[in-house]
Amino acid sequence: MKAGPDIAMVASLVGDPARANMLTALLSGRALTASELAQEAGITPQTASSHLSKLETGGLIEQEKQGRHRYYRLADPDVGGVLEGLAALAARAGHMRVRTGPKDPALRRARVCYDHLAGDLGVQMLDSLRRQKLVRQHKHDIELTNQGQRFLESTLQIGADTLAHPRRPVCKACLDWSERRHHLAGTLGAALLQRFTELKWAARDPTPGSRVVQFTRQGEKRFAALFGEAG
Repeated sequence: MKAGPDIAMVASLVGDPARANMLTALLSGRALTASELAQEAGITPQTASSHLSKLETGGLIEQEKQGRHRYYRLADPDVGGVLEGLAALAARAGHMRVRTGPKDPALRRARVCYDHLAGDLGVQMLDSLRRQKLVRQHKHDIELTNQGQRFLESTLQIGADTLAHPRRPVCKACLDWSERRHHLAGTLGAALLQRFTELKWAARDPTPGSRVVQFTRQGEKRFAALFGEAG
């Protein structure tokens, strides 16, 4: 056996259908209970408990105790990025689940990918940031420009101190599963979605496990004014 990261172990954890469904539900960025995750996976609470134990031991999720309840969330943004990337690969290879519903178009338009904006609007925002020279991108590397920093501070009141994190980059390309192009992750992606929520431009669907982000009519206008598609 070759030395190095054990990809097979991580793949086996993600590869089980029930565990994959639970991990996908946790891409909403919210912490969910074992019962909620069991419902998302379509399994019994006892079976869910076994799966969650394996995911926690494998370092993909972490739990938080609050009173008598235990909540589970993804261990870190890197796990979310890997899951979104796998979803993009599955979509490109034609491995799509049959179940669709009224939320499917909304999910493709705007959704949470761990803590940042994904979907059509997430890709549109990164395209606009590049076009306005607020960020520079070379393949997977994205850098916030000085002009971009001034834009963030003056327009959205997002300061450099908000973006600083010892273990997380300011900008990171995340492959979008529905658009199959990049949207913006990193501390900047998270800060932008948080700011949209604070300004009441957008709100998360409150349904447990839902990743849909719903923009208000006013929010759509404000978003389009800043990050509209090229004419």
